[in-house]
Amino acid sequence: MAALEIDQVRKEFGRERVLKDVSLSIESGQFLILVGPSGCGKSTLMNAIAGLEPVTSGYIRIDGEDVTGRTPAERDIAMVFQSYALYPSMTVRQNISFGLEMRKVPKAERFEAVERVADLLQISHLLERKPAQLSGGQRQRVAMGRALAREPKVYLFDEPLSNLDAKLRVDMRTEIKKLHQRLGTTIVYVTHDQVEAMTLADKIAVMRDGHILQLGSPDEVYNDPVDMFVAGFMGSPSMNFIRATLEQQDGGVQLRIETPSEERLTLPWPAARTTEALAERIGKTVILGLRPEHFSEEDARLGTQAEGTPMAATVSVVEPTGADILLRLPLGEEEVTARVGPKCRVAPGDRLALRVDMSRAVMFDADSEQRIA
Repeated sequence: MAALEIDQVRKEFGRERVLKDVSLSIESGQFLILVGPSGCGKSTLMNAIAGLEPVTSGYIRIDGEDVTGRTPAERDIAMVFQSYALYPSMTVRQNISFGLEMRKVPKAERFEAVERVADLLQISHLLERKPAQLSGGQRQRVAMGRALAREPKVYLFDEPLSNLDAKLRVDMRTEIKKLHQRLGTTIVYVTHDQVEAMTLADKIAVMRDGHILQLGSPDEVYNDPVDMFVAGFMGSPSMNFIRATLEQQDGGVQLRIETPSEERLTLPWPAARTTEALAERIGKTVILGLRPEHFSEEDARLGTQAEGTPMAATVSVVEPTGADILLRLPLGEEEVTARVGPKCRVAPGDRLALRVDMSRAVMFDADSEQRIA
């Protein structure tokens, strides 16, 4: 295990700057996920950590040692690729032990390492098969076993589950989580799937256009996003963004939302979160951020209603998912998504009473899209 530090790393391909002075650090044994849309630079950063791409400037340190100019073999890292990268003519045993053989590890030690990781990954019964005889999930386990056999300082996973079907991807995600809990290894993992990021990571780095917009725990990037991009990228369904006007109300502030029916909808902003800077924005347009689970339906059968501000909206679309129901509701200039319980009986066109949990809402500047409250 080893700590990893990226210090002002820049990568240019000709005139195009792909990584723009990227800095981050994780402690030994942490699970870091690099997440972002295609083309954001996450795979380039992964390749720079691995030594597959030389950086234009900046430093990469593993366990306090500067490895910026070292070859991949000299960095003591192991990488699991999206494409598995197994040798088709070799058995599973030979694929796992190949890297150790290249490093002149004695035969007895190689045998012991293969047996250890095969048992860990539950592929002992596959050791004499060849990759063509394996399923996608089994091939990915073999690729992981090849990396685990080496016991390097840092493991790198480059979108390892993207070629698997949906159910197998969920199963393998659980296996990777269990593996990290057992071994306590330092892992850097690239994905475009924010569900993988939320479920696996100790730390998430959200990237866009070669920058790291936010580095934090899954809870931090989900509940305290720094801007609208992070807020919208993390979460499924994504956060609702509603244009509103900030108004003064009884010494505090409220948000007025213009509705198509010209009804006046106002939502009070929590007094405990009202700052002088926010009060200075009275009369200006802001963006209110509400996640689908911040809405809850009223239920006359309940003696005590859920906390929150009451409102009503007409349902336009109902999407049952089994565990809950997603509703599309016109609110202001937009349609928003609300997540309600599976027993909510509602049909398109129904008028539904809801409560909005404003204590968990966030607010963004309408022009810069930066978080302001």
